[in-house]
Amino acid sequence: MLAVAALEARARAADSLNTLAFSLVNDPYPLLGFRQALVFDCTAANWELLAVSGLSKPSEDSPYLVWLHQVSKWLAELPMPQGSRWLTQESELPEAIASGWSEWWPTAIWCISIVDRNKQRCGLVIYQLDAPPSAEVAREILRLSETWSYCWSALTHQSTSWRWRPTPKQRKIAGIVFAVLFLLPVRQTALAPAEVVALDAIVVASPLDGVVKTLHVRPNQPVKKGELLFSLDDTTLRNRLEVTLKGVAVADAELNAASQRSFEVAQGRNEIALLTGRSQERRAELAAIQAQLARVDVPAPRDGVAIFGDPNDWIGKPVVTGERIMLLADPGTPAMLINLPVADAIALEVGAPVKLYLSAHPLSSIEGKITETSYQAITTPEGVAAYRLRASIEGPSPDARLGLRGTAKVSGGWVVLGYYLMRRPLAALRAWSGW
Repeated sequence: MLAVAALEARARAADSLNTLAFSLVNDPYPLLGFRQALVFDCTAANWELLAVSGLSKPSEDSPYLVWLHQVSKWLAELPMPQGSRWLTQESELPEAIASGWSEWWPTAIWCISIVDRNKQRCGLVIYQLDAPPSAEVAREILRLSETWSYCWSALTHQSTSWRWRPTPKQRKIAGIVFAVLFLLPVRQTALAPAEVVALDAIVVASPLDGVVKTLHVRPNQPVKKGELLFSLDDTTLRNRLEVTLKGVAVADAELNAASQRSFEVAQGRNEIALLTGRSQERRAELAAIQAQLARVDVPAPRDGVAIFGDPNDWIGKPVVTGERIMLLADPGTPAMLINLPVADAIALEVGAPVKLYLSAHPLSSIEGKITETSYQAITTPEGVAAYRLRASIEGPSPDARLGLRGTAKVSGGWVVLGYYLMRRPLAALRAWSGW
């Protein structure tokens, strides 16, 4: 038939799978007179609708397309004897399929399989018909489907001639090389967040209970030994001092009066002993208050840089004895503070090499060595359980300023490459399986 030859010519002229699919759902209409035609790509697990007759682009969120997705799953399980199958509304249909069939499809459909070179179904064409086609038309369409299958395979087939097919000897050599690579010694490494801190920082704490009145320095300000760092509020202590001073005066007056009476009254000697003890108690209390007042102003114990947060967070804040207010660090002796996550923990010893890549200078590294390790994990402000490590900084490093952050690369012991690659997957598998 001349019409069939024209359809074959159009199929061979298709330059893409979408063009071929468009031809399958529109060009056979003069022969079949279908209501609607659809083409599915069956190569994936979930069939893909390539084309619908009369539509330029199907809408993925339409109810009809959602129902077609269910239909494709049902059709995928149906056999296609001799490459085609005639299905009617009276066939054994799932409940979900049957309800939509009466709404969107006519009484019958004609399914034609598109197969690849291995006779595996790679596509499916569905024609919605009111009646079966004639025997002559059905025979020509089935013959035409062979041309469609050939064109479909030609458009989707990828040449495999370039693929390497190893010989048994080559596979043996590859296995030996793979085994040798797995036994190759490598050094364990891990990445962890790090911060530049002082090597020997002094904690400046509150000498007594009170309220922070004044901060005499700014964050990261250099200070000299003896320079005031902060002061506590002394209002309460001075009030106590005035009361104690009056108490001392009263005790002294009572003692003097009792001393004069002792010359006249014999029992006055016992009274003198009692009043003397009371006077000494008042004077001891006075000395204690005066000592506390002397500690209200806190000086710097040595030269360094004052390290603390926002001054507004401290002014007016109640503190207790021993509470840390700031650190006094020596900027000339920087070090690294590393928080190694527990999940990335490796065997580390004192002296292990460390490289610090600062966020401010990502192209250069700072060399160092582990000086202190921790065996107890802590929770970082980010909520990650980590081991706290300290490392020295080897040699002069002008970029290592206190407070800068970055990423540290710590190096552990030597292990084989196979262990290095499989350590994390095996740990995850053990945690998942409970083995």
